[in-house]
Amino acid sequence: MQTIKYERTNRIGDVTLTGGVTNPINRLFLREFAETLEAAANDADIRGLVIHSSNEKFFCIGLDIPELVDMDEPTFTEFYRAFNRVSLALYRFPKPTVAAIGGHAIAGGFILAVCCDYRLIASGRRLMGLNEVKLGVPIPFVGDCVLRDLVGARNARELAEVGEFHAPQRLLELGVVDRIVPPENLMTGAVGHIQALAEFPAEASAIIKRNRVERVEAEILARLEEKEAIFISRWFAPDTRERLEEAKARF
Repeated sequence: MQTIKYERTNRIGDVTLTGGVTNPINRLFLREFAETLEAAANDADIRGLVIHSSNEKFFCIGLDIPELVDMDEPTFTEFYRAFNRVSLALYRFPKPTVAAIGGHAIAGGFILAVCCDYRLIASGRRLMGLNEVKLGVPIPFVGDCVLRDLVGARNARELAEVGEFHAPQRLLELGVVDRIVPPENLMTGAVGHIQALAEFPAEASAIIKRNRVERVEAEILARLEEKEAIFISRWFAPDTRERLEEAKARF
C-alpha cells in the first residue's frame, strides 16, 4: 500500500499521507517519505512543500506500534535511526514547508509536524501531543530539540513531560501551531502561505532558513547516537514492553 502521494502543482510539492485512516509511521512510510523529500529538494521548480493527510481524522498517529513491537533489536534500531534521519531531513529541508493539520497529530506524527517550518491546524476537535512518557520511552531526540527551540523550555516541558493531547487553541497559545483555520480553508491557507514565500528570492530564503536551523541541527548531531541508544534501551525494557503490548491492542 502506498503511504505517500506526491504531486507537483504550480511549483508547490503536494505531499499527501495516504497510509490509511491513521497514517502510521512504518518502514514503508519512512522509505517513501525520504524519497519524496530528496526528489523535491533536487527539483529546482519546486519552491516549497505542503504536507497533509488524505483524511480528516488523523494527520499521523505516530509510530506503527503493531509493526514495530515484534521487531528484534537490530531491526528496530535500523528503523528508529531511519525515523530520526527523516525527521532531520524534513527539519533542514532547503525550501519552506507547511504542515496542514486536518486531524490528530500524535507522538511521531507530532514530531513530523513540528519539523515543518509552519503549521496550520483546522478548527474543531483536532488534537496534538506527545504521549511517549506514558509508554515508557523518552521523546525522540530530534523532535525534543526541535520542539524546545520552537516553543521554549517551559512550554516544551508541558508538552513532553505530561503526555497529554491538546486542542487547537491551546496549541496556538503554546506556540506549536501558527494559525487555526476553518477546515474548509486549511489547504487553501497552506498553499497560499507557500505561494507568498515563493515570491522571495529562493537562494536568500534558503540561507535564512539554514541560519535558523543549523544551530539546532548541530546540537542534535553532537549527541544523536548516544540518545538513540538510550531510546532503544528503554524500548526493550520489560516495563515498556508491557505498555507497548497494551498499546498494540488498542492501536
